[in-house]
Amino acid sequence: MIRTVPRSTWTPCRDAIRIAPSLLAADFGRLADAAAALQDSGAERLHIDVMDGVFVPNFTFGVDTVRALRRETSLPLELHLMIVAPDAHLRTFAEAGADGITVHYEACPHLHRTLTTIRSLDCRAGAAINPSTPAASLDDVLEICDLALVMTIDPGFGGQRLIERTLHKVRRVRDEITRQGVATEVEVDGGVEEENARACVDAGADVLVAGTAVFHHAAGPAAGVAALEAALA
Repeated sequence: MIRTVPRSTWTPCRDAIRIAPSLLAADFGRLADAAAALQDSGAERLHIDVMDGVFVPNFTFGVDTVRALRRETSLPLELHLMIVAPDAHLRTFAEAGADGITVHYEACPHLHRTLTTIRSLDCRAGAAINPSTPAASLDDVLEICDLALVMTIDPGFGGQRLIERTLHKVRRVRDEITRQGVATEVEVDGGVEEENARACVDAGADVLVAGTAVFHHAAGPAAGVAALEAALA
């Protein structure tokens, strides 16, 4: 499969804050419609949570869903693997159409090797940490990361409230990226809404993953993206 947005041309966010709608909050029976509604919304990528019921207590999307979405949208597909043993599935997801793959520090005993493998598949490589994981856990892999994801909720379910204390970890990751002089994006995921979007950005986030705020907006997903952008203006 020809990749829609090769890693080499999907540049890091530096000119604007990007919104990454999370399909976890969409109607699972109408995912193609959800993707279509966001095509020209200003969203820069689609965030797809892959959960296995083991690493987190929930099941969500798999390889067939990624293949189907790849046929329906030209937006980059950013996969967030909340699964055990992600290394066994990296090539499968890349071949299904992923443009970026994020794995969890907590699930990868050889994280540097995993991130290197993701890049070798021409996908953007991301590393995520849970709220209870120290921000310093990512220090030694930032140079091989395109994306550092700080979970602002405990992963597994949408609709949770942002844990405010996690924002100090966003600051810590951003400061370390600056210190190292690398071009790694900082992404936050969980409980992002109009009321706290500015606080996330002020803490150092480049990319805001938003599910409920986008897909449960009264005027539709595109309006949800616009509302978040307006909150940052």
